[in-house]
Amino acid sequence: MTRDPVRRGLRLPSGTPARVAGAFIIAALLHLAGMAMIEGYSAAFAVRAMLVIASLLAVASIGQTLVVIIGGIDLSIPFVIGFANVVAAQLYGEGYPFVFVALLVGVLALAIGALNGALSAGLKIHPLIVTLGVGTVVQGAVLLWTGGFPSGSAPDAVSSFVSIGGSAGPLPVPWLVPSFIVLAALVILALARTPFGRRLYALGSNPGAAPLALIRPVAMWTATFALSALFAALAGVLLLGFTGSAYGAVGEPYLFQTIAAVVIGGTALVGGRGSYLGTVAGALVLTELNTLLIGLGLQPATVQAALGLVIIALVSLYGREGHVRTTI
Repeated sequence: MTRDPVRRGLRLPSGTPARVAGAFIIAALLHLAGMAMIEGYSAAFAVRAMLVIASLLAVASIGQTLVVIIGGIDLSIPFVIGFANVVAAQLYGEGYPFVFVALLVGVLALAIGALNGALSAGLKIHPLIVTLGVGTVVQGAVLLWTGGFPSGSAPDAVSSFVSIGGSAGPLPVPWLVPSFIVLAALVILALARTPFGRRLYALGSNPGAAPLALIRPVAMWTATFALSALFAALAGVLLLGFTGSAYGAVGEPYLFQTIAAVVIGGTALVGGRGSYLGTVAGALVLTELNTLLIGLGLQPATVQAALGLVIIALVSLYGREGHVRTTI
């Protein structure tokens, strides 16, 4: 007999496997369309590039997935990505050991995310407002520190880790790809099999009943948003290796792409239902779509507009469903 009060007190949602499967099918169809319309679309280098780009987006979307499941949204992700990117490059360029730099960036990101969660849950302010405000403050602090001209670079180990031309031993992909697969498996396992994951779904599906199952909402929101910022910071450091130089606005494309990846994968914006596997599928769909549109010769502005239309369409479809608590 289980002693987990969440298991005894609340019936958790089973997820949306049909939407997850549908997202993977869409990604496959987009790839087939690209092969038919664009020469070299499925070349080895092109496939490696798409896997790297999709992995970076999926890493940045881990936190957004957790936050949306709990019933929130995190608009500070692009700001934290830029913060981590610039701070890591700047400090490493000043001679600090990269291990120390990475730990410091991680701790600061956890603090930023914890502040987001604590303010949202403790003061009952919508996370959209809180995360946007905190993210803007973080961006401003970075600009003041660097004077608007960040410097520095990533160590060779990080650059080779994400390099499209790199290989992970006998695998014809950089170490980022197999490492991400392991990370994704751990996240999926944590959501499905750990008390934290069960509490996350329980709180998102029925915030009113969750405290009766001994769940502390403020503590859960604080921890979840802290993890969101930590994974955003990880994406920022990886992007530093990918681009080779610091850039404070490097996270801007991830503002809506992380939300879109989550929604495409079937995670409900109202909270309580979804999976990280779906988010991975969503990241693949967005990467395939973006690559296809660019390959067809569309201008960046047109590509952004097309992606925006996709997001609007998906939010219109998935965002209108009733809250999970009406079905449990």
